[in-house]
Amino acid sequence: MNYLKTTFLLTSMTALFVGIGFMLGGPTGMLIAFGIALTMNAFAYWNSDRMVLKMYGATEVDSRSAPELHRMVGQMAQQAGLPMPSVYIIENDQPNAFATGRNPENAAVAATTGLLRILSDKEVAGVMAHELAHVQNRDTLIMTITATIAGAISMLANFALFFGGSRNNPLGIVGTILIMILAPLAAMLVQSAISRTREYAADRRGAEICGNPMWLASALEKLQRGAEHIDNPEAEKNPATAHVFIVNPLHARSIDNLFSTHPNTKNRVAALREMAAGGSASGTTINIGPARAERSRIPSTGGQQRRRRGPWNKR
Repeated sequence: MNYLKTTFLLTSMTALFVGIGFMLGGPTGMLIAFGIALTMNAFAYWNSDRMVLKMYGATEVDSRSAPELHRMVGQMAQQAGLPMPSVYIIENDQPNAFATGRNPENAAVAATTGLLRILSDKEVAGVMAHELAHVQNRDTLIMTITATIAGAISMLANFALFFGGSRNNPLGIVGTILIMILAPLAAMLVQSAISRTREYAADRRGAEICGNPMWLASALEKLQRGAEHIDNPEAEKNPATAHVFIVNPLHARSIDNLFSTHPNTKNRVAALREMAAGGSASGTTINIGPARAERSRIPSTGGQQRRRRGPWNKR
């Protein structure tokens, strides 16, 4: 169902680009705008993993520096039939996580120290399963295609008069100006709607990977409460990256629902609870085992942030 909705929205955005492109830029303007947008987003797609990880100061961990987290991700990657992704930890008090990478062979999953501090092992497993679902669903590619078309529409709007689009627009100069204003908003609406459908799809597939929808549902409730009260300075400085996180890092005050890249958390939790009640999580429940007391759940990443005790810091 989510794939059908995504396909419909992408088709709608493509039709919007063709229609608006012809009126604003004509055939030449359409090709120029699409070419520039494609080049920019192709570069971002190919380098997305390195760019976003560097932006947030993520530190790679392995089976020695973060044994429980690394083992957990490996178990779920195997369950999902995916290659083992790189695992990163971000020194940030806001509880959050994301996945990045142009394909499953070049994927990475990252969690903040805030997330590892407040979630139980099962909840962390639910979050990591959600991120692996994004990798398996190739959502980085889907959102890159979406961003390319949306970027081309915005570029056409910005240079409409330069392209001489008013000659192709039956509404004349006034119509051209109106479309210049409304077209980017329409593209942003569709882009945000596609992002929300991918989150629902990742929730569902993530529940199947870990085997228990309630692990993720419980995690989402805690993450939302944490994100509402704790700032993520890097995300605030780079709001274009907000869509990669499992919950919106920019706080509810920043974005109206129509333009939100994330579904309402209550709706996501309700869908997961319905899934659990219906027994539709077909995957085998991951045996994450007891947390080992002798190893730290939050390894040192060399940051300046003060370390606190958490569920994996028991002594």
